[in-house]
Formats: sequence, structure tokens, C-alpha cells
Amino acid sequence: MAQFQGLVEQARRLAGLSRAELARRSGASRPTLAAYAAGTKSPNLATAERIVQAAGFDLDLVPRPSFREVTVDRGRAAYVPEFLPRLPADRALGRVCLPLHLNWSQPGREFDLSDRRQRARVYEIIIREGGSEDIRQYIDGALLADLWPELVLPAQLRRAWQPLIDATRGHAAA
Repeated sequence: MAQFQGLVEQARRLAGLSRAELARRSGASRPTLAAYAAGTKSPNLATAERIVQAAGFDLDLVPRPSFREVTVDRGRAAYVPEFLPRLPADRALGRVCLPLHLNWSQPGREFDLSDRRQRARVYEIIIREGGSEDIRQYIDGALLADLWPELVLPAQLRRAWQPLIDATRGHAAA
């Protein structure tokens, strides 16, 4: 259950709580919370849920889209999800520095996703260069559907994604 250790610490930080305060609210000890944060101990699901709720959050099941691979210009592979993923607001509108495999022309550049033009540039890069994990990590479906008409993408790639965008827009209007 190591995946829960980071979740507990993330909930604590997002809530702006000290370990002492989260320990008081959740009934866990400060040393136990410190061990979770350090990765030397992992909570079980019930414990992680209790601590995360004490910080003011819920554990939630979020569907992970599967992806189909499509061939675009010169036989290069691109990935299209079965549905558009949603991101938490802090990730969807935060600041990102894309890894080198995505942003090889401007390594180290930081993008502000709250700026519409910068978000459009990141989405163009991800759709052109990224794999399924990149799409899951950086693209928010609602923001993509909103930006879609403005994005500069190769025609084959746009055609591959268009049914998904249409379905998302149709679903949002319903």
C-alpha cells in the first residue's frame, strides 16, 4: 500500500496542516505520520482514508481512460483516450515544466497553465509528442474541449481526436 503514503502527505500539505494537527484530527500519532511521509511505513486503505478525511478530503475512484494508438504523419504513433480525463484544478491550472521527451526544443521552460495561450501550447505539445501517461498527467478534458478550435495540430491528429471532442461537447450540452 505504498501508494497511500504520498497521498496522506499530499492531503496534509494541501490542507495546510502540521503533522501535529493532522495527528490530533485523525487519531494517528505524529511519528506514524512522519513515517508515512518518509516512506518507511505505509498505511492500509482504511487508515489512509481516515487520515485523508481528517485533512478535509475524500479518497475517490477516478476512471482511467484506455488509449488507442493511431498512426499519423510518417508512421508516427499518437495516442487517443477513450474519454477525456479530468484533472484537479491545481494541476489543470498550475505551472509545469515538461520533461525533455516532450519539450526538447525549450528544455527547462516553465508553462503557466492558467494562461490560455500557454495552456494551448502545452496541449499541442502533449497531443503531438506525448504518450498515454503524458495525456493523463497534463491534459484536462474540459479545458481541452474549450481550447480545441484554437489548437494548431496536424490534420490526421485532429481527425483522430475530433470524435472524442464532439462526444465530450455533446455530453456537456446534454
